Amino acid sequence: MKFAVLDFETTGSQSTDRIIQVGLVIIMDDQITDRYTSLVNPGIGIPSSITTLTGIDDDMVKDAPELDTVIAEMVPLLQDSVLVGHNIAFDLGFLQRALDENGYFPFDGKVLDTMDSLRVLFPSLSSLQLSMVSHAFSIPHERPHQADSDAEATALIWLRCLERFQGLSLLTLQRLTIIFDESLSDFGWFIQEMRLYKESFGTADESGQFFRQFELNVEDWGEEEPVREDGEIKALPEDFAAFYEQLKAVLRQRFASYEDREAQVRMLNEVEAAFEHDQHLMIEAGTGTGKSLGYLIPSLYYGLKKDKKVLVSTHTINLQEQIRERDIPLLHDLFPVDFKASVLKGRSHYLCLRKFEQKMNMQDFEHGKEDRITAGQMVVWLSETKHGDEEELHFGNKGVSFWHTVASDTDSCLNRACPWFKKCFYHRARHEANTADVVITNHSMLFTDTKAENRLLPNYKHLVIDEAHHFEEVASKHLGIELFYGAFVGTLWWLFKDSRSGQLMSLRARLQRDESERVQGWSHTIDGLTPKLVEIKERWDELAEVLYQLLASKADPTSMEGGQLVFRIKKDDQPQGWDKLLVLEDSIFLLTSEVLKKLDKLLSEMKEMQDELDLQGILTDITGTVKELYRHRDNLHFFMTMPDDNYVYWLEAGQFNKSKSLQLVSVPIDVSPMLQQHFFDVKDSIIMTSATLSVGKSFDYTCEQLGLETGAKEEEAKLKTVQLPSPFNYRQQALVAIPRDFPSIRGNAGEKQFLEHLTQSLAEVALETKGRMLVLFTSNRMLKLVHGSLKDRLSPFGMQVLGQGVDSSNRSKLTRLFQNSSSCVLLGTSSFWEGVDIPGDALTCLAIVRLPFQPPNHPLVEAKTEKLKKLNQNPFMKLSVPQAVIRFKQGFGRLVRTAKDKGIVIIYDTRVIDTTYGKYFLYSLPGPKIEHMPTNQLVPRIKQWMGENGE
Repeated sequence: MKFAVLDFETTGSQSTDRIIQVGLVIIMDDQITDRYTSLVNPGIGIPSSITTLTGIDDDMVKDAPELDTVIAEMVPLLQDSVLVGHNIAFDLGFLQRALDENGYFPFDGKVLDTMDSLRVLFPSLSSLQLSMVSHAFSIPHERPHQADSDAEATALIWLRCLERFQGLSLLTLQRLTIIFDESLSDFGWFIQEMRLYKESFGTADESGQFFRQFELNVEDWGEEEPVREDGEIKALPEDFAAFYEQLKAVLRQRFASYEDREAQVRMLNEVEAAFEHDQHLMIEAGTGTGKSLGYLIPSLYYGLKKDKKVLVSTHTINLQEQIRERDIPLLHDLFPVDFKASVLKGRSHYLCLRKFEQKMNMQDFEHGKEDRITAGQMVVWLSETKHGDEEELHFGNKGVSFWHTVASDTDSCLNRACPWFKKCFYHRARHEANTADVVITNHSMLFTDTKAENRLLPNYKHLVIDEAHHFEEVASKHLGIELFYGAFVGTLWWLFKDSRSGQLMSLRARLQRDESERVQGWSHTIDGLTPKLVEIKERWDELAEVLYQLLASKADPTSMEGGQLVFRIKKDDQPQGWDKLLVLEDSIFLLTSEVLKKLDKLLSEMKEMQDELDLQGILTDITGTVKELYRHRDNLHFFMTMPDDNYVYWLEAGQFNKSKSLQLVSVPIDVSPMLQQHFFDVKDSIIMTSATLSVGKSFDYTCEQLGLETGAKEEEAKLKTVQLPSPFNYRQQALVAIPRDFPSIRGNAGEKQFLEHLTQSLAEVALETKGRMLVLFTSNRMLKLVHGSLKDRLSPFGMQVLGQGVDSSNRSKLTRLFQNSSSCVLLGTSSFWEGVDIPGDALTCLAIVRLPFQPPNHPLVEAKTEKLKKLNQNPFMKLSVPQAVIRFKQGFGRLVRTAKDKGIVIIYDTRVIDTTYGKYFLYSLPGPKIEHMPTNQLVPRIKQWMGENGE
């Protein structure tokens, strides 16, 4: 087969724009056989933005051939070809216009987009950007955005796709052929060609695992061999110090540059001692300590020695994956005995194979091409994955909603009656957790397990909580109740969307095969239920609309962050007309209860005949949806009637999707009694660690939030607190500079003046540091205001400005773009204050625009403030300042990530030196050099600082 891989550079993307460069690569029989490239004189000026992007300017094209000459040379090469391109729709549009304008017939061959193939064939690729794919495949791509280089890279990527297609099993290709009908698209035609090729030339010895017409990469779970013999544990030294000496000897052999880190050694010993003496431990360990190994080594040693299971909980899935991919393999290499570590996430992270099979067999693709691509991705992924975990997949824009329809969930699980049970990814993960020595889970899962009366996680008495500064906040979210507008509607639609779709319609269609009186009676019941479901949806729409109107009229638009409207509902000060809303909610409650009662009766009657009528799968799915509907009904009732005074209740919505984005939120004001009851009172030993647990060298704030007692005599106390010294020399590595004459934001004119000064100063500093600068904001609105004017100032110097929520909302994508750019300023808000790792020269300067205080009018902050006032305590000093200090320390931690990093932190908020509470912020930092100076001295001081030590 002949492929013509095409790429154009143009003056823009409109139909009036012109081609300025062509790159064409011809592939025959899996080999590149010809290349064609030319600049093109477009007859119009090239915009400066295009010159910046491509490096092509007016001078370069003034003597180039015109389009008619170039097209005449291209046409013979395109003859009898399949046209291929990366985002081919763009290039095809320009090609067809060029052919038409120059008197040729339009291109009428098959057209393929590498992006479709990449998504299906390489489901774990995190980016489809041409340069990122080239990088992932180790394909040289020296001049991105020049047509010859782009076409060459695309051709090499296409060859990789062809190789992958040929490597797929025949069964997987047959599955893909069913998903992508050849009559619907050229991509479907090509997959059919690949299948025919495989049938004709493929080899018979396909080594994969095949089950129910799917290729899998897993055996049945529960059949694995034990990882060690019973007596092996006895070989471990009796005390931890001797064991660690042994481990160090292995490390020295393995890593020539290995040296002990004082803080990490102390952490190892503190964690092991806490386990040994049944104590809780709160240990603050800064960047560079090696926290993960600091708790994993003693956890494994103690767990193996005493035959006790240890659970490790992280805040983010990212850290869970990091421990799985980086730390556990290293420990397998180092430990003298083998051990088993497992990762367990929330159930919805795993694929339900039964639901996926059903969706494939029914060809249930609500979003057309997008759903087919996602389904194709997942068929290929099933032949590769060991875990069935959605983190391994990178979906397109509708992929997440497709995943929701096939994710595992408790309510619709057939358990042992499921034909897929021994292949099931969720039950495999549960089984592995039950048989593991150490289980890596996350905070959300801990609280989901608490709500499920400890039925999800294996029994454990020893727990490590990493990223522990988030523990109270996650507890509050998970022990509370949320109801989203869309979740309620989605559940109703699962049951009945219209006369063709919905679980009840599928059930009714199956019942039609049986004409017995009893079965016809069930069909009649279903017919009676569907109008009631429509009525519940209409009443919920009506209530959501009125609640949204109430929210929009009461919320303070100036305090909105990220376009969210928020309004707190108070039981003792209900909004006018709330009684009428209660009547509407009551009618929803009664109507839903009536439907649920009838569904329960219907399901229990049908269960008697489910095997005979082959209804088991569909009845299980409906039972799951019914349980979900019970939850929505009860959550709505709880919110509207506000029965618990320890909860705070509020409405939240976006401005754009209005009532369709409505959320009703109820969370406990104080979760510490629940944390005591479920964790600290009942577990033998809990280790809490993070880089930010103390405020002004004291752990009092974090202990109070978690309901832990401090102050007892050290030897008697159940809780021990330890602050480890930083392994970095902050005095040499970080300078904190505070421009003391910087304007404040107070007053009407304050913000305008502040922003003008800020933009000016950031531009001056960025030019001195050659970009390499991260600016942390506390407000999206302020970020957007600064973004435009800073870009105007820096673009003449060839410096890029990236803004979160402006250029992209994807944190990893922005971080990647920042690291790959030679001179760039990155503006970030909330998610950039922590968890972002930019080591080395890519980041030299960190600017903190404002101290990260939480908005005082957020309902939960407001409710906590009221509670503290009732106790005659100062909420600002007890709550607002400590919260902000911990966030501030997280932000500061972005700068120095390794022992070689050096840079500057600029704090543009003079409250750190002008107020009495400012000292808590500076005193909490890990010992950097702190100086304040007039704004005009910032750049000279930065120049001097970066020049010290031969920088």
